Amino acid sequence: MLYDELKKTMPSGRAPPLMLHCCCAPCAGHVLELLAPLFNITIAFYNPNIHPYEEYDKRAGEFQKILTQGEFPNGVDMVLGNYDYDAFEAAAMPYREEPEGGRRCSACFELRLKETAKLAKEGGYECFASTLSVSPHKNSAMLNEIGSAIAEGFGVKYLIADFKKQDGYKRSVELSKRYGLYRQSYCGCESSRAVRG
Repeated sequence: MLYDELKKTMPSGRAPPLMLHCCCAPCAGHVLELLAPLFNITIAFYNPNIHPYEEYDKRAGEFQKILTQGEFPNGVDMVLGNYDYDAFEAAAMPYREEPEGGRRCSACFELRLKETAKLAKEGGYECFASTLSVSPHKNSAMLNEIGSAIAEGFGVKYLIADFKKQDGYKRSVELSKRYGLYRQSYCGCESSRAVRG
C-alpha cells in the first residue's frame, strides 16, 4: 500500500488503526504530522539496536514531548517493546564490519519491522509502517522491500513510503526544534556510533 495513493483515497471520517514503528522522536515528528489525520496511531518503540541502554532510555523518553505538545486528530498511543540487545546482536552483528547501509542495516530493519508486524497482527491493526525512511541515511527502497515481505508473512498491510521526500527530513528537524527534542548523532548500534559518534 503506497502512502501517496492512500492519502488520495482514504475515506473521510474513517481513521483505521496503524502500528507505527518509530526509531526516535526526531524522525517521528514529521511522520506523525503526515499520518495522524489519516490514522489512529500506536507508536511501537522497538529498537534493541540502540546502545548503550542509557541512550535507548533517553530516546524513548523524548516521545513524551511530542505526545504532550503535538496535535493528533485521531489520537496517538505508544507501546514500548522489550530492550533485547542480544536479539539485535544475533541478527545484525555477524555483519558488524560492513559499511552502514549494508547487510547489518537490512538485518536490523528486518528485526524491528517483524516485531512491529507481530504487534500489529496481535492487536488487530490493519497496517504497519516505519519512520525510518525519513532519515537521509536510510535506504527507503530496501526498507520498503523488507516491510512488504514481512507484511505478506504476517497477513497485515505495510505502508510503503519515503518520508524524506518533499523536504521531509528538513521538516523533522524543524519539528525537533519546536518540541525541544534531543537529536542523537548516530543511528543506534555500536557500529554506527563508531562511524558517526
